[in-house]
Amino acid sequence: MDCEAEFARRDTDGSGLLSETEAPSYYARARIDGKEIAASGVSKEEFLSACDGDAFDRTEPEAGAPFEGANSFTENQARDRAIAWGVTDVAEMSKDDQGIWRSTGRLDGADVNVAVDYKGNVVATPK
Repeated sequence: MDCEAEFARRDTDGSGLLSETEAPSYYARARIDGKEIAASGVSKEEFLSACDGDAFDRTEPEAGAPFEGANSFTENQARDRAIAWGVTDVAEMSKDDQGIWRSTGRLDGADVNVAVDYKGNVVATPK
């Protein structure tokens, strides 16, 4: 990814800082990692540092995921995992009787079903 170009694309208001609306995956990843974000937003330097690292990488789910099990994630925590993974427009999530959070959203421009299991695996399948 061209990180400079990606920052410029996301900075829709030209402020030099990214809001949660402009960089939802960055904010979701920060919440998962327990990182604080300044009230003013994400600076270009912070974004570029994360972009050069693995902050925007999609970790492949474990084979066989999503796994049934006691899921301690809240709906917001499950949603953050999906958003950090790159899913946009995540609808309301519901936990099924197997302990898997499920919803719908969009990934790379396509409608998907999304599941988040108790291990944090994010599985997106075409609708």
